[in-house]
Amino acid sequence: MVREIEFEEPKQTKTSSVSIFQLTAKLFKQSILLIILVSLWEIAPRTGLVNPEYLPPFLEVIKAGGEMVLSGELWTHFSTSITRSIYGFLLALVVGIPLGLLIGWYPLARELLNPTFEVYRNTATLALLPVFMLILGIGEASKIAIVFYASTSEILLLTITGVKNVDPLLIKSARSMNLSAFKLFTKVVLPAALPTIFVGIRMAGTGCILVLIAAEMIGAKAGLGYLITFAQNNFQIAKMFAGILTISMLGLLVNFGLTSLEKRFSKWKQQPNLNK
Repeated sequence: MVREIEFEEPKQTKTSSVSIFQLTAKLFKQSILLIILVSLWEIAPRTGLVNPEYLPPFLEVIKAGGEMVLSGELWTHFSTSITRSIYGFLLALVVGIPLGLLIGWYPLARELLNPTFEVYRNTATLALLPVFMLILGIGEASKIAIVFYASTSEILLLTITGVKNVDPLLIKSARSMNLSAFKLFTKVVLPAALPTIFVGIRMAGTGCILVLIAAEMIGAKAGLGYLITFAQNNFQIAKMFAGILTISMLGLLVNFGLTSLEKRFSKWKQQPNLNK
């Protein structure tokens, strides 16, 4: 007598379908408010609830943005702003992180530099824009300098906080293993402080764009801030809103990229390596 051998149907397809459904449902929940707002934006001007001259329908804004993309105008302003942001932000990283580690780890450095840092941190960034423009002119140097100034404050503050808030028991445990000061700092303190440092980097990354846009509105001949001001002055409202949407998308992309890096490097906090 021959027994029939039954083969189970692979569950991979079913599992994949469930995963796709769950992901779709999650995305829908997260974006439902945005969908409602965009729908209201499109409907309100077309039905006369708001004046379309001051708030064009959403699709008209997208059309204006598409025309700027095809003409190359949007890319010119976008690339100008992103270049200024990158230069200023990278300079802030190079200066802010080492200085924050120094102030956070060494009490003497904290005593000497903390008063100056407090004055620096509590001075409004845009209030110094005229000073930067007076000293450096209205060219690229003043824009990069204002981005550097704004970004350094957040990075410096969160780096100091991250180092100071490392668990004292973790440090005592590491010292009981006779680690050198260098290994203690690089293998224990720095990995434990890194998640907080990345919070400062992420805040600085998104904040520097906002500061730059404001600076470009005041004194610039190119950039997304200049584009918005120029469009407003010439009553090209759809183009103005297209520029605003571009800034929003840029901020989201920067935040997403830095958040991804933060999650990746935050794993160090959970498993500090004391053996190497």
